[in-house]
Amino acid sequence: MNVKTIVVFCLFISFLFSCKSEEHTVEIPQIIPVPNEVTINDGYFVLDNSVGIFYDDTFKISGDFLKNFIQEGSDIKLDDTDDIQFILDQTIENTEGYKLEIQPYKITIRAKTDRGAFYAVQTLRQLLPPEFEDNRLSKKKVSIQCMTITDAPQFNYRGMHLDVGRHLFSVDFIKKYIDALAMLKMNTFHWHLTEDQGWRIEIKKYPKLQEVAAYRNETLIGHYSDQPHQFDGKRYGGFYTQNEIKDVVAYAQSRHVTVIPEIELPGHAQAAISAYPNLGCTGEQVDVVTKWGVFEHIYCSKDETFDFLEDVLDEVIELFPSEYIHIGGDEAPETKWKTCKQCQNRIETEGLKDEHELQNYFITRIEKYLNTKGKQIIGWDEILEGGLAPNATVMSWRGTEGAVEAAKQKHNVVMTPTSHCYFDYYQSTNSDEPTAIGGYLPLEKVYRFNPIPSELNEEEAKYILGAQGNIWTEYMPTEDQVEYMAFPRILAMSEVVWSKNENKDYSDFTKRVEHFNKRLDVLDVNYANHLYEISGELISEDHKTEYELTTTLDDKTIRFTLDSSQPNLESQICTQPIPVENSKTIKAAVFDTEKQLGSIFTETINYHKAVGKTVTINKEPSPVYSGSGAQGLINGISGSDTRYGDKEWLGFWGEDLEITIDLGEETEINSIETRFYNGTGQWIYAPKLVEFGFSSHGIDSKVEIQNSEETIVDIIIKADVNTRNIYLRFHNYGIIPDGKQGAGQKAWTFIDEIIIN
Repeated sequence: MNVKTIVVFCLFISFLFSCKSEEHTVEIPQIIPVPNEVTINDGYFVLDNSVGIFYDDTFKISGDFLKNFIQEGSDIKLDDTDDIQFILDQTIENTEGYKLEIQPYKITIRAKTDRGAFYAVQTLRQLLPPEFEDNRLSKKKVSIQCMTITDAPQFNYRGMHLDVGRHLFSVDFIKKYIDALAMLKMNTFHWHLTEDQGWRIEIKKYPKLQEVAAYRNETLIGHYSDQPHQFDGKRYGGFYTQNEIKDVVAYAQSRHVTVIPEIELPGHAQAAISAYPNLGCTGEQVDVVTKWGVFEHIYCSKDETFDFLEDVLDEVIELFPSEYIHIGGDEAPETKWKTCKQCQNRIETEGLKDEHELQNYFITRIEKYLNTKGKQIIGWDEILEGGLAPNATVMSWRGTEGAVEAAKQKHNVVMTPTSHCYFDYYQSTNSDEPTAIGGYLPLEKVYRFNPIPSELNEEEAKYILGAQGNIWTEYMPTEDQVEYMAFPRILAMSEVVWSKNENKDYSDFTKRVEHFNKRLDVLDVNYANHLYEISGELISEDHKTEYELTTTLDDKTIRFTLDSSQPNLESQICTQPIPVENSKTIKAAVFDTEKQLGSIFTETINYHKAVGKTVTINKEPSPVYSGSGAQGLINGISGSDTRYGDKEWLGFWGEDLEITIDLGEETEINSIETRFYNGTGQWIYAPKLVEFGFSSHGIDSKVEIQNSEETIVDIIIKADVNTRNIYLRFHNYGIIPDGKQGAGQKAWTFIDEIIIN
């Protein structure tokens, strides 16, 4: 923000300040995403039946939206005078930028395009009472604080994704989802329409896609990690007709949202192959998949397959006016290709080295076809394997390496790494959270995401178009669950892609979220509310160990207990870190002056012999799964059984680990315990071998880890030794073999607390 804005916000940030007006108080704008520049001025604009609105066809979408929003949300009727006026301003550099000026007798919206004006309208919308959202306003006039807002987005691509292949959602819900994107100034809806578990778009030339591929015989019950797998025995499915698709696309256009369809290839294609077995390598009849994961039946590279895909894409192109068609390209096991005569013949005749280059051939051939139709492709970062198609845009999901590689090759990139953008991950450590795929992605981590990788220089960074949040729906069978997983993380993502980094402040953001939730209530959005949760951290300094409790909202109070009782309004207030000299259970909650807010926070500290000592690791954990750092391995706190991304788990990709614990003095050791996450559906595998020792030369003994179906693999090493140092070596699982999730990829190792007794 500019200096004038900062001064104003410092004056008003946490309270309402009296104004010269006798009837009003100055209200701080609680806008999400936060604008670039806001200057608050004296006075108010009164919105009532005496007000008119004027705009020409240049601003038809934005003008109509504002007029309808006011008139349908209240009893206020607008005439054709220019009290609210839209003005074309060619001096505004950004085509999505705007200037909103609210004066006592006029509101002026200046923009270079209707899209920019539309975002000004969304800002003005948030300055109006939430009751406008559902025609609940009982007042006949509304006062709006006078202010000037100058704003423009940081990134051109601001998106959200929705998977309808695993679970199908109504057209009405899709429109509601698009409404949310528009309200938050996001401009792209990535619609994931085809999967192994269901084909969701009508293709008239191939009716079996609707008759066969759109339905599965049953669906997995519980989590994929639960063994043995159980199924509900109920046929499930459906698809969107082409008329419904056209309706959704037109609706999105009326909100300046571009819909990008995804037609997965060459992998995630078993549903299509179930309808037309000739598209696969074996020609055998297969069923639409009934559980989650990655499957070996992918499109064969024969001409017959390309004819089918070109026919499908021809119909898709007619439905979607977007510049991009998303072609997937991810998680395509090459097992069938390796034994397929036609695929091997393709490799030979095209002079390809191997199946990786066959993947590139597949993607490039589809790209060339789409280019002839005036379309560009976008695909997941696996399309980099074997060489990148000439004009492709990369959607980087497996971290940031793919983004860096693509940008350095001067290819456009959309950032959507699992670590910060996968909204199917758990967002809280509460035990009563709905079942999710795994991982841990709290609101703050989304908010702190920077889409531009640090490895890129200024010129290379220009290829980062923006970012998007992804919602994969394996564990979201209902629309309510989709909303719960999307909100409020979508609010954080909107600020990541719109707002300038220097304007972002997480504490301020949470206050605005608390205010924004009132609007979501009126909109009947089922959001998760974790604003009143507590974070805890063990701190060891100067031979003293303490546990610090914090909460984001600084106008609330933390109360706690140490006797296993539930905290209440009479419990001790936490004003400083809690001393930790032995094992204990801390329970705490956030309170205002009248009641408890949010859920009970519980932390059990296992005060073992390594707590507060020194630990070193030969490798840095992945920057996106670095938890509490190396010291978190001996802080007395164990990670979640399901949220491998929480701050107590450390993640390493494809690396052997050597860990040394220095106890500071000779200490009697009886046992060493640790555990590994074994989420094979997420490419996470327990190590194959653990080595340990106590002498100065390091390793003395080893323990082999057998293949396990358990999600958590515990290791207990018995010992009877006096030692100062403990040496541990963990051997990574290696390259994931064929037939397993993530085949051909390096395995992740996730390690939790190392307990020394």
